[in-house]
Amino acid sequence: METVTTLGPTSPPLSVRDLWVEYRAERGLVKAVRGVSFDLASEESLALIGESGCGKTTLGVALIRLLVKTARIRQGEVIYRRDGRAVDVLGLNPRELRRFRWRECAMVFQSALNAFNPVLRIWDQIHDTAQAHGMVSRDEVRRRAMQLLEQVQLDPRRVIDAYSHELSGGMRQRVLLAMSLLLNPQVLILDEPTTALDILTQRTIIDLLRRLKADVGFSMIFISHDLSTAAELADRVATMYAGTIVEIGPVNDIFYRPAHPYTLGLIRAVPTVTGEFEELRSIPGAPPDLIDPPEGCKFHPRCPYATPQCRTEEPVLQPYYGETHAVACFNVARVQQDTGDLGARFSQSLGDSIL
Repeated sequence: METVTTLGPTSPPLSVRDLWVEYRAERGLVKAVRGVSFDLASEESLALIGESGCGKTTLGVALIRLLVKTARIRQGEVIYRRDGRAVDVLGLNPRELRRFRWRECAMVFQSALNAFNPVLRIWDQIHDTAQAHGMVSRDEVRRRAMQLLEQVQLDPRRVIDAYSHELSGGMRQRVLLAMSLLLNPQVLILDEPTTALDILTQRTIIDLLRRLKADVGFSMIFISHDLSTAAELADRVATMYAGTIVEIGPVNDIFYRPAHPYTLGLIRAVPTVTGEFEELRSIPGAPPDLIDPPEGCKFHPRCPYATPQCRTEEPVLQPYYGETHAVACFNVARVQQDTGDLGARFSQSLGDSIL
């Protein structure tokens, strides 16, 4: 049953508290998301970065409760707020949850081709989505769809009656963006929206997302492996490792003054595109087994700063650089000594980026 409370107008649209997600496997429980907490402010863009398997996508689908049957949310809260009302998403019944998806919070998944039914035209899939959420006027839905397709820089007359296989990867990605905005959601979750696209199409999608966010005014969670893309789109960045957030802060702080050795390692692994050639410095080792993770800090087997304390005690997020930047590490001072001219190096990696 939907639980509703009233809050002030400055409350964030989305709050996540101590969220744990586990998958059942033959060897035991995969602890894919471990105690994640964050707030998403109004019209804010939050990027989730990290290696494959760190829990980014699981966190995204957990927020709309679209997990597979082998997964369960062990504990936590996902509080959604709109118009002074707060709703516990994890307590919604199936009917309430159906309304929440698309209308309040929409998700654009990683594979644009697999997101469409290949035997239905684009119009049929848009109309089915609108009809399922109470938009009964066929003409009104078609006008709205044509407007959104034009807004994402597509020719509506060509695209709306096409099949998905008749569109390029970039066109399909933009159709997905248009569909996600059909019901004016307040929160938009994007899982690797530029994956498998050429560099020019990636630039088109990035520019489009930036413009749509400014015009429509939604809040956005952006999941990515691409640090340069995250740097261009995000207001804040959260680094995930072994299912938890190990660092979170403003985009400039994260990329110019990282405080966690894993964040530092990710940035150093990005190749430069301007300036002198620099040899890449990869992070040694592999991500931990989330069924039987190591004791203490989960990054310590790969960390050059690890101490005996790291091997026995897991650090928690603590404020750093004021209240806006937090890090889970015992060796922040040593990491900071090694950042050096990291900001200049990362700017070389981004080329003409906003950073």
